[in-house]
Formats: sequence, C-alpha cells, structure tokens
Amino acid sequence: MSRTKRAVWVVASLAITLVIGQFSGVRDFADQLRNGDVTGVGEPKVETTMAMAALPDNALMQRLRTEAARQRREPVDAKIDRVWKAIPGYNGLEVDLDATYRKAIASPDRPIQYVYRQLAPKIHLNQLGNVPIYRGNPEKPMVSFMINVAWGNEFILPILNTLDQEKIKATFFLDGSWLKKNPDLAKEIQKRGHELSNHAYSHPNMSRLSRARATQEIEKTQVLLQETLGIKNYWFAPPSGDFNQQTVDIAAESGLKTVLWTLDTVDWKHPSPESVINKISSKIESGSLILMHPTDSSAAALKGMIHAIRSKGLVLGTVSQTLSPDRQLPVPVE
Repeated sequence: MSRTKRAVWVVASLAITLVIGQFSGVRDFADQLRNGDVTGVGEPKVETTMAMAALPDNALMQRLRTEAARQRREPVDAKIDRVWKAIPGYNGLEVDLDATYRKAIASPDRPIQYVYRQLAPKIHLNQLGNVPIYRGNPEKPMVSFMINVAWGNEFILPILNTLDQEKIKATFFLDGSWLKKNPDLAKEIQKRGHELSNHAYSHPNMSRLSRARATQEIEKTQVLLQETLGIKNYWFAPPSGDFNQQTVDIAAESGLKTVLWTLDTVDWKHPSPESVINKISSKIESGSLILMHPTDSSAAALKGMIHAIRSKGLVLGTVSQTLSPDRQLPVPVE
C-alpha cells in the first residue's frame, strides 16, 4: 500500500459518530458555535499516536490549533459560597481538533465548521455535601421559575397557558396534601411538560419539626409523586423557605437537594403586575431562581417577566436545567 493510500486509510479508520449536545459559548464566538457541532461532556481528549499521524502539522492544522486556543473555555468547579451556599459548576468548552480537521478537509470549499466538546469540572454539586442551593452558576445564562403550589388552583391553568405560549418549562414544587386532593390538575401540569418536585406534605415550618416528623413530611410527598405521577423527583423546596441543617440532611437522605430562591416575587401579597415585572427586570441575572406561586399577581405578570428576562439575553429552563453544569448558548438580546 502506498504512503498516500495508507494515510487515507488511517483517516477513514478514525471516523466516529459525533454526539451533538447542548452547547454554549460567549458572545465573541457564538456565531461560530451556531455553525458548528458540540460533542458530549468529558475530560480533554488525549490524541492517540494514530490520530496524531492522521493530523499533519500543515497550515490548516496550525490555523485550527490557534483558533482552538482562542476559543477554549475552562470548566468552573462547583463551590460553596459564603452567601449563596452551594453553587453548581459549569462545563468548559474546547474545539475537537480531530473532528474539525476531518470536516474541513471533507468540505474544502466551505467555511470551517468547528466541532466542540464540553469539559466537565473537577468538582460537581454532588461533591459539596448537604448544603442548600439558592442559585445556578453565575456564568450560565439561564434562569428558572420555581412555582410553589399549595393553593391558588384558579390561576394554574392561566399560568400554564402563558408558559405554553412562550414555549417555556418551569419547575412546580407540589405540597403533598394539595397533590392528594388535586391529582388531575397535577397531571395537567405534568402533561404540559413541566418539572415536578417536592414541597413537603402539609406546608409546615420545617425547622420546628422533630426529625421523625420532618422525615415524614418529605417522604410522604415523595411517595405521592411516584404513585400519582410516576416520577422520581430530585429537589426539595422548604415551605416558606423555613429550614435548618436537619432539614437539608433529611432531604439528602431521601436523595433530594434542598433548593431555595434567588429572587422572590412576593406574589402572595398581591402586588401589582407592573411592580413584579419591574422587580424581576431590575434584579434578574444569570443563574437566578425566581420564586412564584399561582396568584393573580404572578399570572398577570408572567408574560412581562418572561419578556424582561429574555431582553437580558437569558434563557428560561427548569430548575434541573439551570442547576446542571451543561453549557447554554446566550441568546440575542431582543
């Protein structure tokens, strides 16, 4: 076999199926990301001897290496903050030189289509111990509505309809006694594609309960979520934001992370929709978790809050999405 044919065979043998994943960058190279691909999360890829032989040190590869160095973003480790407590990590990003090079030589007349790979941080949220969470990573341009439901049935469908119209998924934290009385309404929330999680059973002040009673409050709702809706939940939102370390520990024993909020609409006081929108617009930032309830104020303000959040270039997702380390591409400001 000639040297040329051998080289061609080596390149062909390196072909892989690329897994296109969720990706993000920052604004200075967002356009390039939109025209490229992103592969799965992992540690930086170690090029094998065969791969190195297949990627000659030519002008194209030098160009790609230079651009890859410019675009690389290091992962951010999860950490415990003095104020915000547990803050999740955020994946880094690098150019997959192997895949990008093969794409470039396969389509020499087209602009280079970069392929990206997310890089996992060394420290993850689960490694921080039993610590409450109040926000996502400040480098991730995503925020969430966390909607606590123990009453307010008349406003749930209008809220769901607005979320549908805006193509947004939220996280609803269900009080167990409410869920037991309103299984059909809970199933409607689930049918609309929203995340459902645990808000204790009888809306108590968790810090005032015995260990046995606190455990019962969490586990009873967890069982109901499984039996009524067939779901396994991962988050516990203490009613009224009242908790102590025992609460966090008990939730962890049930496989739940305790999550609170970054911004509070205080909608239970029935403020004007305009004041709710103004508050969110002026204080929203990357990683914010926004507390709501099914009230007249939040139902009327919801569309305005969504538009205000999007005007900041932020994406709305579930609590699980916001607290995950997955990169999120910034959206253009409207």
